[in-house]
Amino acid sequence: MMKRILFIDSGNICCSVMAQYMLQTMVDSLGRSRDFVIDSASTSRPRPDAEIYPAAKEKLTDMNVPVGDHIARQMTWDDYDRFDYLIGMDDRNIDDIRYIVGSDPDHKIFRLASFAGSDKEIEDPWYTEDFDAAYQDIQEGLMGLLNRLS
Repeated sequence: MMKRILFIDSGNICCSVMAQYMLQTMVDSLGRSRDFVIDSASTSRPRPDAEIYPAAKEKLTDMNVPVGDHIARQMTWDDYDRFDYLIGMDDRNIDDIRYIVGSDPDHKIFRLASFAGSDKEIEDPWYTEDFDAAYQDIQEGLMGLLNRLS
């Protein structure tokens, strides 16, 4: 069964797009690309030409994660119907997602670290400049997500 996953953060240039490309690489390596639609978005209005942040792209490249032509986009209310999972990086993202979509009657909204059994938030490397920690935290959440979906 097809799983549609949307990763969401405040700008769609760091964590959410890192999670998008990391999960895509993981499902590609498992031969399960056809089972997933994976995308990312922001909770705020990004610049019209906003690409992945260079340090995020560099970290993914260093980890052999292919990076496509990403242009940031803002999440919309319609995304609630288009995706099975709306996954934020921190509590602020979760609050903003709920503000955009209203209620969550289908229980689609999650914090990424919760799939790894953690209450912690994924620190935004835009502010911390710690892309190693962000990568590791995202990786842990994605492994838990894949286990849940298997």
